[in-house]
Amino acid sequence: MRKRERSNELFNKAKRVLVGGVDSPVRAFNAVGGEPIFFEKGKGAYLYSADGDTYIDYVLSWGPHLLGHAQEDVLRSVVEAVEASTSFGAPNWREAELAELLSAFYPTCEKIRFVNSGTEATMSAIRLARGATSRKKIVKFNGCYHGHSDGLLIKAGSGGLTFGIPDSAGVPEEIAELTLSLEYNDLEALQQAFDRHGNEFAAVIIEPVAGNMGVVPASQSFLELLRKLCSQHGVLLIFDEVMSGLRVHLGGAQALYSIKPDITCFGKVIGGGMPCAAYGASKELMSHISPEGSVYQAGTLSGNPVAMAAGIAVLKQLHDKPQLFEEAVAVTDRLVKGLQSLQKETEIPFQINHVGTMFTLFFVSEPVKNLTDAMKCDIGMFRNVYHKLLESGIYTAPSQFESNFMSTAHSDEDILKTIDAYAYALKGA
Repeated sequence: MRKRERSNELFNKAKRVLVGGVDSPVRAFNAVGGEPIFFEKGKGAYLYSADGDTYIDYVLSWGPHLLGHAQEDVLRSVVEAVEASTSFGAPNWREAELAELLSAFYPTCEKIRFVNSGTEATMSAIRLARGATSRKKIVKFNGCYHGHSDGLLIKAGSGGLTFGIPDSAGVPEEIAELTLSLEYNDLEALQQAFDRHGNEFAAVIIEPVAGNMGVVPASQSFLELLRKLCSQHGVLLIFDEVMSGLRVHLGGAQALYSIKPDITCFGKVIGGGMPCAAYGASKELMSHISPEGSVYQAGTLSGNPVAMAAGIAVLKQLHDKPQLFEEAVAVTDRLVKGLQSLQKETEIPFQINHVGTMFTLFFVSEPVKNLTDAMKCDIGMFRNVYHKLLESGIYTAPSQFESNFMSTAHSDEDILKTIDAYAYALKGA
């Protein structure tokens, strides 16, 4: 049993001054029980805790570290930027360079606006869609998380096509009533929604590969119908690729599925671990954004030179050496195949969804295609296995309903250790 005396001490101190002792709810370990681990260092595929323990990391700061923690080129670029100043609040050359790199991977984004978080990106994309279409209502899907802005913290209403109700205290009902939340991958519900309300929608926003109910990919037919209906009704299609961007394919889910969204939201990888996100679209659509247009959006630290430097370092390597991404996909495939082989050795039912470098093991007997399927998981089993993995030095997402991530830094030895740890955890669960 690993002792976490220092982590517990730090958590108790944090609880005195931070809400719940954390700055983001999932970090509190409420979903798995126990108290969170405090970390002091990350290098490559490993995390080093305040208690002196080492973990193979599959959270990777929730996705940004595709090249691993503290990657040399990223560190060098960040130090160079910091030495010049942590921020200017004014234009700097790195903004355009990172935008050019991002546009090279995502041709649908002819122009880009940088922000500091995925929440800002999706919130701004919705505002852009409303400004461009002069419509108010939007569509989202159950289980897709697009940040914590009011209009997106919405759950489905009591009827299949009833506009939403708040999913958080503090969200006015009047705002919730402008959002329709549908079942993910449900073609019939999607068609009915457009038949009834299509001309009222400003936008549909979707994670084309969901990561916030665990990894759940949209079906090709679902995305094709969505694209068709949006085009027919003059509705803007927003792909939230904050997680899937550069993670399921270097060109994101839109390249993987050959579906062109009207607006794309980015985060995670494009900042190399620094606070950074963006949204982009065609020149025509982005011309609605201030200072060119009437849709206002601003941010003092947007395009921060340190975040831009980290993003450039990551995207440049992926641009110059695309085989890096393929290597990460191959390692992910090896891990998933190894975990699937354990199904024959245990009576515990589980499913594994994975796309590119993202994966989730669901403790459920049937395939997971939407939130309803995911909610059937055995949460007690997930908690038991989770803590046994920690004891074996494996750090995975502390929630059944989150994605795990792979990096180019994970070795074959790491994969074998991880498979062995899962075998031990499943046998003892």
